Amino acid sequence: MYIGVDIGTTLTKAVGYGDDGAELCVHSVPTQLSHGDGGRVEQDADAVVSSVTSVIRAVADELPGPPELVALTGQGDGCWLSDADGAPVRPAASWLDGRAADVVRRWDRDGTADAVLARNGGMIFPGASAAILAALDRDEPGVLDRAATATHCVGTVFRRLTGVRAVDLSDASYPFLDPRTRDWSDDVLRLTGLEHRRELLPPVVGPGGPAAELTEGAAGALGLPSGTTVSAGPYDLLASARGSGTVAPGDGLLIVGTTLACQVVTADPGPIPHRAGLLLATWQPDRWVRAMPAMVGTASLDWLLQLVGAPVSALAGLLAESPPGARGVTVLPYWSASGERAPFVEASARGRFDGLHLATSRADLVRALCEGLAYAARHCFDAAGLTGRLAVCGGGAQSAAWTQLFADVLGRPLDVVDVPQAGAYGAVLSALEARGETPGWPVPAHTVEPSTTHRAHYDDGFAAYLDRVAAARETWSHASEGNA
Repeated sequence: MYIGVDIGTTLTKAVGYGDDGAELCVHSVPTQLSHGDGGRVEQDADAVVSSVTSVIRAVADELPGPPELVALTGQGDGCWLSDADGAPVRPAASWLDGRAADVVRRWDRDGTADAVLARNGGMIFPGASAAILAALDRDEPGVLDRAATATHCVGTVFRRLTGVRAVDLSDASYPFLDPRTRDWSDDVLRLTGLEHRRELLPPVVGPGGPAAELTEGAAGALGLPSGTTVSAGPYDLLASARGSGTVAPGDGLLIVGTTLACQVVTADPGPIPHRAGLLLATWQPDRWVRAMPAMVGTASLDWLLQLVGAPVSALAGLLAESPPGARGVTVLPYWSASGERAPFVEASARGRFDGLHLATSRADLVRALCEGLAYAARHCFDAAGLTGRLAVCGGGAQSAAWTQLFADVLGRPLDVVDVPQAGAYGAVLSALEARGETPGWPVPAHTVEPSTTHRAHYDDGFAAYLDRVAAARETWSHASEGNA
């Protein structure tokens, strides 16, 4: 038996699996984000570790026997700082954090961002560790002096459970990794002015991820035998790709979660003609993932449904009440306080509704938002180079009505993954494959075909969406100049 753990931005889940991949039990607990001045979005690292302990213990108590493996995956990016003992030296800066917006604007103007893109394959956004570290080096240098490690969420939890300081290739990929050597890039550290902080970066472990035994203290807290193996990574985007069977070059995965994560597998780590996205190294030496993870996905729908006083269960009915085109209401779905990172980087990007009038209903608002997010996904996949099969997973994919809308707007079939927790599933599969096993677990899915009735409407709608984005970017650019 095995336990897969997915440490999300606001929810930590653990799943127990049988030897055949059958899901035996699931436990989850929410975690909190704190929002502060200057775009700060932070998490209590100790609270996140406690959430992991809680869900693993709950699953372990329900399993008929002890698991032989605990596989971790979770949110990436941000900056999680700890001392030599693994204790946090400050709250973790989330990938949603916007304090480094001015750093990103400066790097965009002076060519640093493009130079990093050429070496790393990823475009820096405010929630990237390089930008946050640069802001902290300027504003809180004493904190960095006390820190021994700068990593992401999964690396932090792995250290606390095993005592081992390490990071897997996928979590290391952005923004300091050289994708060809698969090790830290001294050029990127120099370009970002962080070469004097190089010792904060933990060792990169690959092609498989870090694996180590639980410490005695962690084993006691989790209710597991001493010596139980813990695997770290791949982080959630790549774990979900593996858990959904998205492994062939050209194939893509849409994760309709807190973020709207659009990603395509590639055999070519070379640059693309887009100043956006991430290039993530997989545990296979000849495979990478070109990710275009738009900042906000289901979080924006949750916000709107709360605003209009409708439960999530009402989504299908609301979509049915408003026709395609939402009676003229349109949306630019850029709701993050730190702007957007895919398929373009703009720290000043903000969301907007247009075309409102006195006859606009809450159903029109909801449909317009869902259509806007689907257009954003199409924009991202065009940039990422999707040519093959497209799978979809995540909480939003549980809505048949919204999934149909995505298929209609994207104009292609969607293979809806019938694995309830694709990230945790993929983390366990990856860990087993890394140690030479071939578990052969199934990845069940069903296909949603796009409607031919609305194809022309959504093609025209997407073209109009791109025009609105271009016009808005001019406005945001002027706003950025004013904030320089």
